[in-house]
Amino acid sequence: MLCFSEFERDMILQRTMEGKAIAKQNANYREGRPKKFKRIQLDHALELLQTHSYKQVSAMTGISVTTIYRAKQQATQKG
Repeated sequence: MLCFSEFERDMILQRTMEGKAIAKQNANYREGRPKKFKRIQLDHALELLQTHSYKQVSAMTGISVTTIYRAKQQATQKG
């Protein structure tokens, strides 16, 4: 039984790696979880942050405080 499970696990890994290799051939391929919020939504939240607190902006936009904080950190690093 153990041999069969190991064989099945190896087959799953092989199929996964083949699928990733095929997907990487696509120019639009991005590995990882897709972003939940678009850049426009985050920019709007950062604008609201100038006159409101993190919690208020979070309540207005539905974006978590952590995500807003992270977007602000990235914006200050870029510019």
